[in-house]
Amino acid sequence: MSLFTRTHQQPDTNPPAPPDDPPSPPSPPSTTWRDRHPRLARTTSRTTTVLAAALVLAALLLPDHLGSLTPGEFVRIPAEGVCGVALLLVLPARARRIAAVAAGLALGVLTLLNFLDMGFYATLARPFDPVLDWILLDDAEAFLQDSVGRAGAIGTVVVVAVLVVALLVLLTLAVVRLSRLLVRHSALATRTTLVAGTVWVVCAALGAQIAGVPVASDSVAGGVQDRADRIRQGIADEREFKREAADDPFANTPPDQLLTGLRGKDVIFAFIESYGRTAVEDPAMASQVGAVLADGTRRLRAAGYGSRSAFLTSPTAGGGSWLAHSTFLSGLWIKNQQRYRTVTSSDRLTVTGAFERTGAWRTVGIMPGVTGAWPEGRFYGLDHVYDSRTLGYQGPRFSWSRMPDQYTLSAFETLEHGRKDRGTPRKPLMSEIILTSSHNPWAPIPRTIDWDEIGDGSVYDAIHDAGKDPKDVWKNPDQVRTEYRRSIEYSLTSLISYVEKYGNKNTVLVFLGDHQPVPTVTGDHASRDVPVSIVARDPAVLDRIADWDWTEGLKPGTNAPLWRMDTFRDRFLTAYGAGGEVTD
Repeated sequence: MSLFTRTHQQPDTNPPAPPDDPPSPPSPPSTTWRDRHPRLARTTSRTTTVLAAALVLAALLLPDHLGSLTPGEFVRIPAEGVCGVALLLVLPARARRIAAVAAGLALGVLTLLNFLDMGFYATLARPFDPVLDWILLDDAEAFLQDSVGRAGAIGTVVVVAVLVVALLVLLTLAVVRLSRLLVRHSALATRTTLVAGTVWVVCAALGAQIAGVPVASDSVAGGVQDRADRIRQGIADEREFKREAADDPFANTPPDQLLTGLRGKDVIFAFIESYGRTAVEDPAMASQVGAVLADGTRRLRAAGYGSRSAFLTSPTAGGGSWLAHSTFLSGLWIKNQQRYRTVTSSDRLTVTGAFERTGAWRTVGIMPGVTGAWPEGRFYGLDHVYDSRTLGYQGPRFSWSRMPDQYTLSAFETLEHGRKDRGTPRKPLMSEIILTSSHNPWAPIPRTIDWDEIGDGSVYDAIHDAGKDPKDVWKNPDQVRTEYRRSIEYSLTSLISYVEKYGNKNTVLVFLGDHQPVPTVTGDHASRDVPVSIVARDPAVLDRIADWDWTEGLKPGTNAPLWRMDTFRDRFLTAYGAGGEVTD
């Protein structure tokens, strides 16, 4: 037997080493949709990149006028895009990411401002003021509520808010995505940027155009510069306007020298909403509106009245009636909300305030469009203001207009003009009356009825129900113009009929438009002129303005005098003040 088999082995005191860890099982194949559908993933990625590039390019080239939204606008080379790509290519990774996010947000904000400009040009014939016009968005929401109801207005606001957020987010994501693509293909991107920059310079130097649009675009930079200039001008304008407002040649005129040529007269200042020069001169409506004015001139002449007419240039168009009212009455050019706030918080003498200062008139305001507190009444020197809540109307609203003009005038007759103070003759009356039936959207439109039928306005229920729906009218610009013209005819007819029925030997009527209607009616580049007329039975009233050379009748001639609206106050107070008498 072998020695080895017989030898006793000593036990191992160390525990056996554990076996090696078994190898990890192979990873299961990836189950992401990109791995399962690689072709679809590549197509989706490329499509997303193309859409991102298209979105950024569209934002860079977006015009600020609806009329400029043509294909030619979007086949240009944006200088800002070329410069932005060059900057992203040279920035380090962290700075590039920050710059891409900032550029996307900035481009989103500028795009929103461009959309606001489009809206303002389409309605007010001017660009959006980024400092002063935010308050008008509240008015736009109120207009929506008046036109389509509270639910429709809320829905519209919610949709707009979602779109605003979506635009900012999508543009930011698009710029970030494109910046990553530039880094992955930096060599190609560099060459393309150099070529695009060279082509831009050449096209700019040669003035190259496509369909009348310059190929070399710098619209973003130009828009930023333009807005910056408007902000600086607004700041400077505030200081300048305060100096203008303080210079008032009538501030210290004694009451007994004011309006001596109108003592004992009942004077009415009536503003007709959107009654612009277009209504009396546009070939599509001039004959119909002219016929109403010609018939009104004839009827008033038969009742013993004379009339004179001309044109005034309003500080606004398409909206902003209060700017025109304050310009006409204060003798200052009130072109924005900042000036309006400044003047209405001052002690500037207004035309209506001059009547109040004399103590010879009761002064009232008939404001059917006012729905709440209106502290401006004190600035205008009005002893009492009747608004939509106190005019007693029980009928339906006609879109924005809360009551028909004929009802407004009937309520004025009942509450003030035809009122007897305990059987004694009342004090002479100075009235400011706002007529709103010709306010956008011009549907439905009331019709003239017998004055004895008006009552509390309930009679208008059937008239409202038989009218047109604004949504249907606004599908066709020609229909919009037709309904605008019909609304002006209604307002003029109501006012002429009121004077004919309720006027007397002491009646003096000054009526005018506040501004032109929206560009949908006037077209682009229309003037801001509005007709103005003075009607009186006493010949001495019109004799005082004989040297104004206004056209005889209610329709101003094509060559009738044209004044800025802010010049009316001084001319009026001079003509009818002490020293304004006509001498042989």
